[in-house]
Amino acid sequence: MSSTVVIQEPNSPTRLFLLFHGVGATPQSLAPLGYVLAKSFPKAIVVSLQAPDASDFGQGYQWFSVQGVTEENRVERIEAAMPAFVETVKDWQQKNGLNAEQTTLIGFSQGAIMSLSSTQMVDEKLAEKIVSLSGRFALLPKRDPKKDLVNTQIHFIHGNQDNVIDYRLSKSAYDALIDSGAMTTYDLIPHLAHSVNQAVVDCLLQRL
Repeated sequence: MSSTVVIQEPNSPTRLFLLFHGVGATPQSLAPLGYVLAKSFPKAIVVSLQAPDASDFGQGYQWFSVQGVTEENRVERIEAAMPAFVETVKDWQQKNGLNAEQTTLIGFSQGAIMSLSSTQMVDEKLAEKIVSLSGRFALLPKRDPKKDLVNTQIHFIHGNQDNVIDYRLSKSAYDALIDSGAMTTYDLIPHLAHSVNQAVVDCLLQRL
């Protein structure tokens, strides 16, 4: 993907941070967050990735179409998009000699939906940590012994004024993960709409 932004690519990296933007956005939208991560983790590869498809909104890109999206058809759209998502993660791991234990997926909005959904739709573990910024699961997570969900740390960071994805969707997912024995955290940011601010950045660094 030509517009993917490689923010930092050190020799002999020890960690991999992959950032996934929201619908209608570009990799540049998460680049400022990537630069903060790069400064905090000098031995980490930090990449802000571009979604594969042009957005239905006429600008930016998308992981899956949201035109006419419903609770019922969202899951099948994510499933259709998942193989390319997984391939992207694995490509970055393989070409840098890093594994799932060294990988963190950080998604905003639709990028978070893809990252979270990978724990339900992919039989193998893709990452040690997944951070959902203003995101949600398409379906609430259930305990599944075939999935390695319990060994993936999932962090939810959400604004309490989000009018695009309700923060209660993060809270209910967090509650479900707690019930399943997963390692998870939930941080509610006051006065924040559907965006990333300094409080989110501070919280993210603390969770990492």
